[in-house]
Amino acid sequence: MNGINKNFAVNYEIREKEIRVIADDGSQLGVISTREALRMAEEKELDLVMISPNANPPVCRIMDFGKYIYEQSKKEKEAKKKQKVINVKEVRVSPTIEENDVRIKANNARKFLNDGDKVKVTVRFRGREAEHAHVVGNRILKNFVERLEDVCVVEKPAKLEGRNMTVILAPKKA
Repeated sequence: MNGINKNFAVNYEIREKEIRVIADDGSQLGVISTREALRMAEEKELDLVMISPNANPPVCRIMDFGKYIYEQSKKEKEAKKKQKVINVKEVRVSPTIEENDVRIKANNARKFLNDGDKVKVTVRFRGREAEHAHVVGNRILKNFVERLEDVCVVEKPAKLEGRNMTVILAPKKA
């Protein structure tokens, strides 16, 4: 269990003298003593669960707590399934890259984008290559982005960070 039940006071954990009670069918039973509400819950072989401790008086519900926890965890799992995890794949190129290599790397990036991943294209400069980094890097990255225009949008434009120049591409929404 993912600690869902930590938030609820159940049965004899409820310390209030009087509480507002909701029956298992959803009807209001009004404000009654905790002892009376516990007796009613036990008669139905259910639990008394405090669902709103900050209300005045606190609100409790007669329900099957185990079943409630089970259904909550089931809902959580369903919500997790529907989430799409977006990975950021990196494609590295050098300032002296050949045209054919750019095409191959762009095709790899296209595969990543079609799979729904983001792509970070990095031009890494070594030694004296960094002197004209902004000019060379921009040209290479512009060329790279133009090859992928049909499947991507530029999420973060080209930026020089130290010895690397990067651009982040995101897949186009259909």
